[in-house]
Amino acid sequence: MDRFDAMKAFVRVVEAGSFTKAAETLHMSRTTVTQLVQQLEARLRLKLLNRTTRKVNVTEDGAVYYERIVRVLAELDDAETSLPNASAAPRGQLRVDVPSPFATMILVPALPQFHARYPDIQFDLGASDRKVDLIGENVDCVVRGGEITDQSLVARHVGDLQLGVYAAPLYLERVGTPVHPAELQDARHRIVKYRWSGNGHFPYAMRKGGESVKIQGRHVLVIDDGNAYLAGGLAGLGVLWLPEYMAKPHLASGALQPLFGGWHIDPMPMYVAFPPNRHVSKKLRVFIDWIVELMAQHGPVQSSR
Repeated sequence: MDRFDAMKAFVRVVEAGSFTKAAETLHMSRTTVTQLVQQLEARLRLKLLNRTTRKVNVTEDGAVYYERIVRVLAELDDAETSLPNASAAPRGQLRVDVPSPFATMILVPALPQFHARYPDIQFDLGASDRKVDLIGENVDCVVRGGEITDQSLVARHVGDLQLGVYAAPLYLERVGTPVHPAELQDARHRIVKYRWSGNGHFPYAMRKGGESVKIQGRHVLVIDDGNAYLAGGLAGLGVLWLPEYMAKPHLASGALQPLFGGWHIDPMPMYVAFPPNRHVSKKLRVFIDWIVELMAQHGPVQSSR
């Protein structure tokens, strides 16, 4: 029995709550994972897991062992890079999930710079806005816009994105150009509505002087993917609320026009979130620091927040 593989298999079964899911994330067969855990139990002479036909639960002894082993595995993961000659070379796979527009327009184009600095880190990158089960799916961290409502996660504020209101020229030709945000409540206007995973819809609040307007608006499309949301606006389906980095190329081409000059929208905070019971490995630390560097170019943290 490879004790290291057996410990990893046990940890993944506990976190995933299933031998099958653990096997998928470890890229092993279910039989192999089962045998590794059984061999570990035999070596320790302890029952670590209670198995039923429906789910797997950790025993009291298993819970104590899990807490110790999570820390041990994290230390082993960092051991090679903690040596003096390896201190600048974190390595291994990082599983990260980021919003699709952020992946397409910011992170992936900048990855060659990260790879040149840390050539031994490999990414398993999810590009989505869905709610991710970081423990169950064995994801190291997520990058998300908007406030983090899941209190079980550790969240680091890494940036603030400036927002603006935009529409396609063909939409404005069809319904007219609104001068005041309240006009978007009129029957003739439509917005493209974005559904935030886990915390409802974006609150379209705009301010100018002492006036504050929160736009609900009518819509023909509500969507939970940033790239598709942008595509809906470009197709003339309604008015968009966008971070500047998403709008910039389409403003330059004339595919979008800005609305409501002089009105202010609170910036969208960006966070890196990760499970609290996970040791922050060196590879994760350097990734988070790099995201801060990246956000300094596209939306640095505002001290007033």
